[in-house]
Amino acid sequence: MSRRLSLILRGGDSDRVVPSAGLSALLSGISAAMVAFLAVFALALSVSAGQLALRWSDTLSQSATLRLSATPSEIGAQTEAVLEILRATPGVISTRVLEIDEQRALLEPWFGPDLPVESLALPRLIEIIESPQGFDPVGLRLRLATEAPGAVLDDHTRWRRPLVQAASSLRLLAWSAVVLIGGVMAATITLAAGFSLAANAPVIRVLRLVGARDAFIAHAFTRRFTLTTLLGSTVGTLLGMLAFAVLPVAGDAGFLTGLGFSGLGWAMPLAIPPVAAVIAWIATRAAALRALRRES
Repeated sequence: MSRRLSLILRGGDSDRVVPSAGLSALLSGISAAMVAFLAVFALALSVSAGQLALRWSDTLSQSATLRLSATPSEIGAQTEAVLEILRATPGVISTRVLEIDEQRALLEPWFGPDLPVESLALPRLIEIIESPQGFDPVGLRLRLATEAPGAVLDDHTRWRRPLVQAASSLRLLAWSAVVLIGGVMAATITLAAGFSLAANAPVIRVLRLVGARDAFIAHAFTRRFTLTTLLGSTVGTLLGMLAFAVLPVAGDAGFLTGLGFSGLGWAMPLAIPPVAAVIAWIATRAAALRALRRES
């Protein structure tokens, strides 16, 4: 196939069979540009979904939260007892008791900024940072149940698993969209090649009368539509990459942080035009040979 593609790019006398301008070739180029533009977004969504899954998994897997409920007279002593238990727990790197202002910030989206947190009997929240190896949540819960009955440990397992699964499903959906976009491109080019063959039926009949073979005629249409698709998909890919380049950058806490490409990831969309050209070559050649067999 590589030898045939090199012949397509070099051209030859067979290229003169197809008119230099035509509605079918123009539409195939425009369609290739639009499909490549969409392929860039689908590819970016797939890459971003994978990064999102890793970020959510890493963030939630390295932390846990402990909620401590007790009367105002006992909350201080209970907090110190819980902190002592956590310091003696293997796998716990550090602990931090959330301040009143931090609890107010957590409740503000639901109750507004004027919530009198100081006058409410809110539980004490303790943030736990664990080592990569983690700690034993079952054993820790047993110790807490014995020495601090009002303490409830949340190791984020019930939050981490569905979030990671959702991000993985989103990545699979994005890759499926990339495959479907390739199928749409192949179908569009096949239709355009069929229309072009039908429009040039008189030329094809004359070529056959003078002894031209079907492979020679098919090569002419294959080269024209392959180059048109390559040009159109290149334009669409560059426009898609430019659209991501000018997107506003979200903050570190933004949900869409990391959407798009970064670093070497910017090289991934550059594979779209060559892949589109290969799809165009296969689809056009199959359509041309099939149409020529029908005309025989």
